[in-house]
Amino acid sequence: MAAAWDAARVARAQIRSGIDPVAQRRALQTSVQWTFKRCALAYIEGHKESWKNAKHEQQWRNTLETYVYPKFGEKHVRTVAMSDVIDAIEPHWTTKNETMVRVRNRIDLVLAWAGARGYRDKENPARWRGNLDQVLPKPSKVNKVNKRESFEAVPIDDMHDFMKRLRAAAGMSARTLEFAILTAARSGEARGALWSEIDLATATWSIPKERMKAARPHRVPLSSEAMGLLEAQPRFEGVNFVFPGRGEKPLSDMSLTATMRRMKLSAVPHGFRSTFTDWVAERTSYPSEVREMPLAHAIGNDTEAAYRRGDLFDKRRLMMRDWAQFLNATPAAGMGRE
Repeated sequence: MAAAWDAARVARAQIRSGIDPVAQRRALQTSVQWTFKRCALAYIEGHKESWKNAKHEQQWRNTLETYVYPKFGEKHVRTVAMSDVIDAIEPHWTTKNETMVRVRNRIDLVLAWAGARGYRDKENPARWRGNLDQVLPKPSKVNKVNKRESFEAVPIDDMHDFMKRLRAAAGMSARTLEFAILTAARSGEARGALWSEIDLATATWSIPKERMKAARPHRVPLSSEAMGLLEAQPRFEGVNFVFPGRGEKPLSDMSLTATMRRMKLSAVPHGFRSTFTDWVAERTSYPSEVREMPLAHAIGNDTEAAYRRGDLFDKRRLMMRDWAQFLNATPAAGMGRE
C-alpha cells in the first residue's frame, strides 16, 4: 500500500512539473522495444500485402539485413541519425548505386513510419532533398550510363546471325528466349506465358495486369514468325504454360541467361529490348509512342493510354512484322522500314 502511495505522490509531482507520467512510462517502454530493426520488420509486415510479389518483400529483407542492420539495426529508432544512414550507404554509393538508392529509400520509409507511430519525433535523416543530397553525389552523376544501356545487348546488325544460332539451339529455354525477342517482351512475361492468354485466331497475346510491371493489361500482336513458333510448340495435358519448366512450373529466371552463356555471349536477355528500341529508332520511321508501346512503358496519363490503344495496336502489328522480317534478313538487306 505504501508503495502505491509513493507512486501516486511521484506522479502528482511530475504532473505539477509539467511531465506526463503516462507518456514517460510509454517512452521508457519503447526505448527498449522499438529498435530500427523492429520498426523495419513491422513496416514490411504491414505493407507486404500491397506489394506485387514475394520477391519484393525478400529484396527488402535482404538489403536491410545486409547493409543496414549491422550498422544501426539495434539502435532505438529515435536515436537514428544522419551519420548512421551515411555510414550504411556511403561505402557502396558509387559501386552499388542502384541498390543503395533503394536502401536509402527503404530507410526513409521505415523512419517515416516510426515517426507517424510516435516512436521518433526528429527530422528524418534519410530524406534526400535538402539533406543527403548535400553529402552524396547525385545518382545521375554516379550512373553516367543510362539504366536501359546498363543491360548489355546484342548489336542490331548481329541479330540475324544470333537468331540463326538461337533457332538451331534445342530446348525450352531457347524457344522462350526466341519468343521474348520476337515480341519484345520481358523475360518474365515470356516465361509465364499461358495458352489461355493467346488467341491463335487473331494472333494476339493478352497479358493480364497481374503479370505486368506497369500493372496494366497488355496486348501483344504476334508476327507470323511468333505464330509459327507457337504452333510448333508441344502442348502437355493439364499444363497451361506455353514454355513449362519442371513440375508444371514456369522456367526459372536464370534459364534464358544460361542459354546465352552456352552460346558464349555476355549480353543478357533484357538487353534485347534495348536492341529492339535501337532498331526502331535507327532503322525505321515509326514514331516514339509506337516504339514504346511494345515495351509496355506508360504513355501519358490513363485516359491518353486508353484512347490510343486501339489505334496503336494495328501500327504495332506492322512494326512487329517488320521486326521479325529484319531478324530473318541478312544485315545488308535488313534495314527495316525506312
